[in-house]
Amino acid sequence: CISDSLEAGQRANADDVRTWFLVVAAALVFFMQSGFAMLCAGSVRIKNVGNTMLKNLLDACGAALGFFTVGYAFAFGGQDSTDQTTFIGTTQFFMRNDVDFSFWLFQFAFAATSATIVAGTLAERCQMAAYLSYSVILTGFVYPVVAHSIWSSNGFLSASNSQPFMGIGMVDFAGSGVVHMTGGATAVFATMILGPRKGRFYDARGNPLPKPKPFPGHSVALQMLGTFILWFGWYGFNPGSALLLGTNTGAIAAVCAVNTTISAAAAGMTALFTNLFIEERTTGEAKFDILTLMNGCLSGLVGITAGCATMEPWAAFLVGIIAGWLYLATSHFLIRIRLDDAVDAIPVHLTSGIWGCLSTGLFSSPRRMLDSYGTDLHVGWFYSLSRGSFDAALLTAQICGVCFIIGWVFILMFPFFIWLNYQGWFRADSLEELVGLDISYHGGAIGGNDEIKSEYVDAYNRRKDRKRGGGDTTPTTTYDDPDP
Repeated sequence: CISDSLEAGQRANADDVRTWFLVVAAALVFFMQSGFAMLCAGSVRIKNVGNTMLKNLLDACGAALGFFTVGYAFAFGGQDSTDQTTFIGTTQFFMRNDVDFSFWLFQFAFAATSATIVAGTLAERCQMAAYLSYSVILTGFVYPVVAHSIWSSNGFLSASNSQPFMGIGMVDFAGSGVVHMTGGATAVFATMILGPRKGRFYDARGNPLPKPKPFPGHSVALQMLGTFILWFGWYGFNPGSALLLGTNTGAIAAVCAVNTTISAAAAGMTALFTNLFIEERTTGEAKFDILTLMNGCLSGLVGITAGCATMEPWAAFLVGIIAGWLYLATSHFLIRIRLDDAVDAIPVHLTSGIWGCLSTGLFSSPRRMLDSYGTDLHVGWFYSLSRGSFDAALLTAQICGVCFIIGWVFILMFPFFIWLNYQGWFRADSLEELVGLDISYHGGAIGGNDEIKSEYVDAYNRRKDRKRGGGDTTPTTTYDDPDP
């Protein structure tokens, strides 16, 4: 009849609109790659700018190919054809058998984000071959298994599973755990094996420096540009994920956008003024540190990502405040244990990602859970206490999810990085590091080489000439300048 025909047409139009907006959201998330590139480029010394930006572009290319061939199949393959719980997808390799293209594009953008988190941490000292290798493995297998377990309807931790874990499953609405923890955990294990940049924590003889030497980036302007681009892209990351729900998407997307904004602002201000207080107390001089503000904002964005749809704005404010404090504490802790993170990606993505998952288990409100997941049986632990119950099913599921992500990344990536290092394929040698990776891998310093000592460049060119002539390429001189 006419009414049925009109209803079918309305549903088709609604599906078209949803598909279009999902493509737009995917484009916003993918645009975050340029934010990561600018942030990383501004955080390194000018002799490594070209190498850093190239690695960011390689992330996007490697993630696209890895997700196209096997990554999507491992993550979501077959989820529409069975309701059985599985550890990994087994169909739709090479995007065969009726893949939703808009959904594929959206999930690819998330996979690429997870991979590019590692780029900044290992900047200025990682070989090109090693970087490309772990980028493909991360997006082709490691990340997809995490995404399958938590986001696929067949995943054993998924909230959309027909029989969810603990009766609710892990709630990670937009990826504090799946995306950011996976990338952050990979960064931790990689930098543990790779070691710090020359001169950062140790002198030329390998003795610890009394005070770690700062390696400031060459452009705060690029770092600020990257931060704003990332914040902007997060409105595709968090509100865009509401499009996957199918119902009430507009209202949920609006809640996500508001919570995202509040958490980022609260974390940035908290980190800035807490650091200001600490600096004034320890040095007697108050300093407004712009890098602390930027990374604080990013920490708040990561922290709210898991629960942006399930929390009230007041909870997002608290999440941001604690995310700012956790960022500062983790950043100082890494320096104390001499773990070199060139862009503070570990405190921003791993620590805040863990906090985002746990805070969802604490602050998810009954009303928002009902809107987003169709149930308010298991909610945030604080809300359970207000009901007179000690039900911690959601919090338990969140803790188990955090442990699974870290354990899975450790089991696969830690041995892989050890193997790369054993083969001599992981870290650039000392002379390549001193002259800069732009000269070592790209034929010249893209940003100029005024900061590089000429004797290092001459030594590198002589070694390259000997290599072309088939001579001995073993350096005969020890290059120990920590900051050429």
